[in-house]
Amino acid sequence: MLVRLLAEAPTEEWHRVRNHILMDAGELGSRNMSVTWLEVPAGIDQELHSHEEAEQIYIVVSGRGTMTVAGDTQEVAQGDLVLVPPATDHSIANSNTADLCCVSVQSPPVTASEVFGRAVAAGASEYDDEE
Repeated sequence: MLVRLLAEAPTEEWHRVRNHILMDAGELGSRNMSVTWLEVPAGIDQELHSHEEAEQIYIVVSGRGTMTVAGDTQEVAQGDLVLVPPATDHSIANSNTADLCCVSVQSPPVTASEVFGRAVAAGASEYDDEE
């Protein structure tokens, strides 16, 4: 059995959204998916982004918020699943007082370096860490 403990997963932070990389592309013997634990703190909105080749699902584990997919925004809460087709702009927002936590699965897999490398390059000049 292959197990990655959340406490031991590598973590990336992009605009204050914490991403724990539970299974990066090609890790743990997986060929067809990547998995991330996402923590969206209170009052944080993720920027719109897309993954050109991968479809993605979000499963809300705790908290409440909104998901925007292709311009459609809906409330989401614990137990809800959201499907994001490939090459579709999407974001998640948390206007509540508690963290919003989700599991995100992408297939085909998207490496953390693809997601965060592009995000850093695209937003480096626009994002002020003090905001």
